[in-house]
Amino acid sequence: MSDYVGWLRSQVGNAPVQLNFAAACVVSDEGVLLQRRGDDGAWGFPGGAIELGESAAEAAVREAEEETGLQVQVVGLLGVYTKYRHVYPNGDVAQPITVFFRCSAVRGRPRAADEETLEVRYFPLTQVPPLTNPQHQDAMSDLRLGRTGVFR
Repeated sequence: MSDYVGWLRSQVGNAPVQLNFAAACVVSDEGVLLQRRGDDGAWGFPGGAIELGESAAEAAVREAEEETGLQVQVVGLLGVYTKYRHVYPNGDVAQPITVFFRCSAVRGRPRAADEETLEVRYFPLTQVPPLTNPQHQDAMSDLRLGRTGVFR
């Protein structure tokens, strides 16, 4: 969680807020890279909050490295996913606005690289485990179908 999100939560508590995120959809011959999250134990795309002054693409690259140990590069826009509601295990409520990017690995080997990550693994696109929330599920569906420039 960025300092901004921490500060915002100190002001509003668990009240619903809009939060801006970026996620990396890392695809290779091995499949799609997913992260098993530490907060709810579910699988999802590596990603997180966009920090103040940071672009969405920069956030996706940074978060992918922080969470998976991989250096990635953005190769295209999957889509922008906005009409969702998420309740976190600690009771925080948000409307996550997430920009999902198609990415490729540049350097490194996937590993659980921070406390937010329990496990990192490639899955064949046709054999993905249940994902953390409908936003990630919709992004996965669009990724499987080869869509780009999606907006929801």
